[in-house]
Amino acid sequence: MTITGHCGGAKALKAVVTGLDTKHSMLQNVRIIEDNPKGFVAKATLSPEVGYGVSPVLVNCAGEKGVSGPEAGVTLLVTQG
Repeated sequence: MTITGHCGGAKALKAVVTGLDTKHSMLQNVRIIEDNPKGFVAKATLSPEVGYGVSPVLVNCAGEKGVSGPEAGVTLLVTQG
């Protein structure tokens, strides 16, 4: 799948995080293709264990550890098994 967006004035895309639990992420093999803050692109593979569900997808444009503050964004990933 492809994840796109912009960093709203922050420096660049630094990380993409899914789920609330790092042991059971909905996305695997997350790769930042373009970290441009005006239009970033990341690619990932949906985990084969995913069925029906909803999970947050967080993007970090801050470069700090974790995902929080004004440089973070969130959307929802909704799947149907």
